[in-house]
Amino acid sequence: MRGVWLPGQRVVDVREVPDPEPGPGQVLVAPRASTICGSDLRAIYREHLGTGPESYQDVIAGHEPAGQVVAVGPRVPGVDVGDRVVIYHVSGCGRCAECLKGYRISCTSSRRQAYGWQRDGGHAELLLAEADDVMALPDALSYVDGACVACGFGTAYEALRRLDVTGVDTVLVTGLGPVGLAAGLLARALGAAHVVGTDPRPERRAFAGKVDAVDAAVHPDELRDALPDGASATVECSGSGAAQTAAVDATRRWGRVAFIGEGGQLTLDVSAQVIHRQLTLLGSWVISTWRMCELLDLLAARGLHPHDVVTDRFSLDTADAAYRLADDGAVGKVAIEPTRESR
Repeated sequence: MRGVWLPGQRVVDVREVPDPEPGPGQVLVAPRASTICGSDLRAIYREHLGTGPESYQDVIAGHEPAGQVVAVGPRVPGVDVGDRVVIYHVSGCGRCAECLKGYRISCTSSRRQAYGWQRDGGHAELLLAEADDVMALPDALSYVDGACVACGFGTAYEALRRLDVTGVDTVLVTGLGPVGLAAGLLARALGAAHVVGTDPRPERRAFAGKVDAVDAAVHPDELRDALPDGASATVECSGSGAAQTAAVDATRRWGRVAFIGEGGQLTLDVSAQVIHRQLTLLGSWVISTWRMCELLDLLAARGLHPHDVVTDRFSLDTADAAYRLADDGAVGKVAIEPTRESR
């Protein structure tokens, strides 16, 4: 089979390797879609940043896969050949407190491995997965939908649910890349009264309007006019220090702010900006397994399709072009389809 490696310095290497075989408790999946995440770009494609959860171990890239089960190993109940699945992209120990709560992303065991980081990921014709890491993809959703849920949409949904966004909320989304688009679309799906997005790049603001991710997409300099009373709930998706500051300052008294964009440095006057304004600040990292199942069901029930934010699709052979386009940051989500299918 063929797979994609990211040796760093913006190099993409497509290699031929032997097909994996599933052992006990494992399944073999043929990825139909494997989208590119901003974390891949920031911490692997450009340079290997390195330690802990971001330690890239020279494996096949791609931590946002969805596909079809093609083989099942021994002792795998409930998963069959032909099943359509999404891969939860962190394989945890299953025993620590975080895993037992469903937050394998925060697994504290040395056995923790992320697909595409410490074990082979989805940019390949075949993917060996632990059976516990696969989740059923509803028939109403495409494989690209599933890949988007595997990280980006899942990350946005977890933050919105932790912020308890409802129909009384005015929501601000800072950063209108793929995760920001997801946050806007899902905030609207949860019934938010008004959703405003901000990004300095005009092409991103235009695309957010095109896919109806927000009610208004504005330049950061226009935030005060767009939200004269501030937002009651804010999702910071950019990982930029300037946007993180704007997220706090544009949130009204008693408001809530969730930080999900990786990176950036934030300096606060804690008394004036947080304590005296009674703000709640929280960090939210990806999504839990049970919340991901909830999101898949919600999307299917509401007829919502994350693939609407995908602007470009590439084959394995053109993965280099896919990464270069995603790295430019001017488009929506970029998908690699190792095996093309109409759905």
